[in-house]
Amino acid sequence: MDSSAEEITFDNDDFCSFCVEFIERNKWVLESNEALRDQKLKNFITEVKKAGQRKPYDCIVGVSGGVDSSWVLVNAVRHGLRPLAVHMDNGWNSELAQNNIANLIQKLDIDLYTHVINWDLYRELMQAFFDADVIDVELLYDNAMLCVNYKLAEKYKIKYILSGSNQATEGMNMPKNWNWIKFDKRNIKNIAKQFSEANIFAYPAIGTLDLIWHKLIGRRHWCSFLDYTDFNKQDAIDSLVKEFAYKPYPYKHYESVFTRFYQGYILPRKFGVDKRKLHFSTLIIMGQMSREEALESLDELPYASEKELEEDKRYFIKKMGWTEAQLVDYISRAEVSHSSYPSEKKMWEFFLKMYKLFFN
Repeated sequence: MDSSAEEITFDNDDFCSFCVEFIERNKWVLESNEALRDQKLKNFITEVKKAGQRKPYDCIVGVSGGVDSSWVLVNAVRHGLRPLAVHMDNGWNSELAQNNIANLIQKLDIDLYTHVINWDLYRELMQAFFDADVIDVELLYDNAMLCVNYKLAEKYKIKYILSGSNQATEGMNMPKNWNWIKFDKRNIKNIAKQFSEANIFAYPAIGTLDLIWHKLIGRRHWCSFLDYTDFNKQDAIDSLVKEFAYKPYPYKHYESVFTRFYQGYILPRKFGVDKRKLHFSTLIIMGQMSREEALESLDELPYASEKELEEDKRYFIKKMGWTEAQLVDYISRAEVSHSSYPSEKKMWEFFLKMYKLFFN
């Protein structure tokens, strides 16, 4: 981690504030012994099964085709849970992701719900975010994914949504200037209104008040299931490859063509952000990567090859209906903060403060 994270500070031992906070917040994961973790896992599985009695499913697992969500799905089934797998198709899925999901669903013999977002609408909304010059273009996908999962949980009266998020590979806090609030429906709507004529009402979106309703009234829980296990990313990959013909990706979240291009090209070129720093730092603390390996990887292109980068660049330009000159112009323009547009930031921060005060 470095000064590309605006709020970073360093103590007298040159430990950064992100690492110090991560270690303090996750002592229960870092120091948890195997017996205690096994008991917590057993208790959690019992809770999920009890809440799912006499229902077609006892939990939802969002699947992207990436390692983390795939491993959640596998382990949920192995522990006797009856998950509904949910996938969001926004038009940017890689072929590898599609194949990985298909193999998992077939071999685990479970139901899959795929929510397909209308491509013309999604492209128009993405264009609005590009025109707005805000950093978190993936807010569109992430927010819709959250909305769809919560809506399905409501439909099937499911209390638990098992997430691939986990402390072992992504537990370090995201710098505030690297993305935006994922439940900011107001920000999405206002950027769309200002820069497009998109029918935002046809788009699945979730806001702060919606989340409050789901959590406090609906009692629906979004759970980091892998934190109950001794999750080692490489071991998980090896097992998935062996048992499910899984095809891994070079970096985290590269199962989407756009995410790959966004994290590997747009973020570093336009915004000066390399998310690998955050992912590698987390793996270092968890003992799954050395600092030397991380620094060596950071010296490399955030792509499997220059050839693949050029292929993705051409694919992006064609799919968005741009010219290369438009891409160059977009990259050269200055960033505009999400807070320059109407948002739910104050409401979100107040809710978060109250939630931590009364429920943590």
